Amino acid sequence: MLTIGELSKSSGVKVPTIRYYEQIGLLAPATRSEGNQRRYEQDGLQRLTFIRHARDLGFNLDDIKSLLKLSGDDDNPCHMAHGMVMRHLADVRERIERLQRLEQELIRMSGCDGNCVAECQVLESLADHGHCLHDHEPTPERF
Repeated sequence: MLTIGELSKSSGVKVPTIRYYEQIGLLAPATRSEGNQRRYEQDGLQRLTFIRHARDLGFNLDDIKSLLKLSGDDDNPCHMAHGMVMRHLADVRERIERLQRLEQELIRMSGCDGNCVAECQVLESLADHGHCLHDHEPTPERF
């Protein structure tokens, strides 16, 4: 049995996050000691390690919940997990493309050699989107 502190240290997940995962059902509720201290089994550590790895790869909590559900039954078809990974990969590639366009724009803007604000390419570009090389809509909040 592991205390929440030991679970945190072993998994690299902070204690408040472990409590949150328990609250939203990603992690099974811990058993309690006589002193009301949370106690976790080894499978709790394995599940938390799975969750942390999925978060490190950028999966959102809903996808992780679905992946955990799939992993709980060895007879489940793998195509659902594969589909989630492919959708996530497409999202990552889209974000990379947006970031590359943003990088190009910032490199172009950083070429400012104006001596005064009236000649500043940075301020001019920010004031008028027409000076930009690409359309760069805001990145939606994902997590």
